[in-house]
Amino acid sequence: MTHPDDSGARHGDPARSDATAPPSVHAPDGSFAALGLPETVLRTLDRLGVREPFPVQAATLPDALRGRHILGRGRTGAGKTLAFGLPLLTRIAGRRAEPKQPLALILVPTRELAQQVTQALEPYAEALRLRMATVVGGLSISRQIAALRQGAEVVVATPGRLHDLVERNACRLGRVRITVLDEADQMCDLGFLPQVSGLLAQVHPEGQRMLFSATLDGDVGQLVRDHLHDPVVHSVDPAGAKVAGMEHHLLVVHGPDRYAVTTEIAARDGRVLLFLETRHAVDRLTRHLRASGVRAGALHSGKSQPQRTRTLAQFKEGGITALVATDVAARGLHVDDLDLVVNVDPPADPKDYVHRAGRTARAGASGRVVTLVASGGRRETLRMLAEAGIEATVTTVRSGEAELTRITGAKAPSGVPLDGGPAAPRPKNTNAPFRGMGTSKGAPRGSGSGTGSGSGSGGRSSRKAGEARKLAEARRAAQVRRGR
Repeated sequence: MTHPDDSGARHGDPARSDATAPPSVHAPDGSFAALGLPETVLRTLDRLGVREPFPVQAATLPDALRGRHILGRGRTGAGKTLAFGLPLLTRIAGRRAEPKQPLALILVPTRELAQQVTQALEPYAEALRLRMATVVGGLSISRQIAALRQGAEVVVATPGRLHDLVERNACRLGRVRITVLDEADQMCDLGFLPQVSGLLAQVHPEGQRMLFSATLDGDVGQLVRDHLHDPVVHSVDPAGAKVAGMEHHLLVVHGPDRYAVTTEIAARDGRVLLFLETRHAVDRLTRHLRASGVRAGALHSGKSQPQRTRTLAQFKEGGITALVATDVAARGLHVDDLDLVVNVDPPADPKDYVHRAGRTARAGASGRVVTLVASGGRRETLRMLAEAGIEATVTTVRSGEAELTRITGAKAPSGVPLDGGPAAPRPKNTNAPFRGMGTSKGAPRGSGSGTGSGSGSGGRSSRKAGEARKLAEARRAAQVRRGR
């Protein structure tokens, strides 16, 4: 594993723990044994083939094991789960939780991330004879209540569902001595700040707090000031930093050709993750891809949790090769050998780009991030990339061209429908399966974004579509706050 030279640890002033927090000075890299982990954990690491710590782990583990408050900044995929998980499990090993009274709490913004964190830490928890419970929306609350009643030393939760359980007196946080906030910036972005603050106010006041995030700005700084005391700041491979092995491409696509370009990219050999803005767009493109012979699956917040779990499992196992998703897949999704991420709809926010991109080139692997854009949206998208600290190679492409294949591995789909229906025709409205590729949200009319606009009734239709999108976004935000 690689170890950048700019990683490290340093005492930080919580009042300054924002995007301008000073980078830390990395403790010397070494083996996990040199970092002070118990023999039981070391044997488990060895059995799982985890030989050397990533920079964020080498930097963070010594202070975390000593019980220090930690403020960790590192890009997604940098190894943060073990950075907070191993010291958390080690510090509570040998203790037993009373019913409904966990000893440690890990808060995350999404269901997928909660399940991934649980899966990543379970082998070490089992080795230390610790019980874990996952508390998220979309799954049976009665089963989660039962698991808490049986006793769980560690709870991994989304804020909305945990808040509900606390309100029902099914979970009490007063004995929680170690609290972790993972992907704290997204929890704030999704409106979880009041719930997170309320939950932190209930944990043991003298307990350890660890906050990890790819970015440390906005409301995250408020969380730090209110709930972390004299934290040690670790800044390792922060968001926006150049990531070895990750390429960024901006593909300028002629409007009428963009449907075919997207289809050919999805038909490539190997996995690909395609991001679109809305659930409706995800479903329409997925249906088209499957009718074209592409093994595609849809992932968004409108799917039930069992559906989402099944789709992710199929993608990881290879039953699905093209995962079409909204930003629900932008965090907490780890798939081995995922070497291509495609922004079919460019994200509006630089942080969203960073987190989408973080689905590839994980754990030292390489990968490419491709953003499709119409010529009218090129300038705005380049501005967004610049804000994200990203330099992208700009190329004009057309379907069927060798250059598109060179960059993305695109190829013609088989055309054999997977669901028994007729083969997908080339639609007359090339904007049909997704919102425009031209620009991000809020782009001016005529810039190449949207679902197409014309004169007369076309303008009224666009306004109605905009109102419908706003209503859908409001509903989605409400679902998220309930702990999606």
